[in-house]
Amino acid sequence: MPNKASAVSTHVPWSGHLTAYDREHQPIFLMLLQAWFEEAGVEEMAEILGIDPWEEPVRARDAVRSHLDRLVWQLLTTGLFKD
Repeated sequence: MPNKASAVSTHVPWSGHLTAYDREHQPIFLMLLQAWFEEAGVEEMAEILGIDPWEEPVRARDAVRSHLDRLVWQLLTTGLFKD
């Protein structure tokens, strides 16, 4: 689980290049990838982000969506899923 020092943003900062945020939170992105492959729910993924999905359901949903969007972008642009 992430600690307070690695607090996540609700909305991931976007850029056409990998950012300091991407690099700093790489372990979290990898845990989200594993959870995604295991078909985890939003609640479980929010907990990976250090967000209580029951206390902050809207923030949890938004943060999970934002991080998954960025994760997909990272996977596609790094060529991991390209032929």
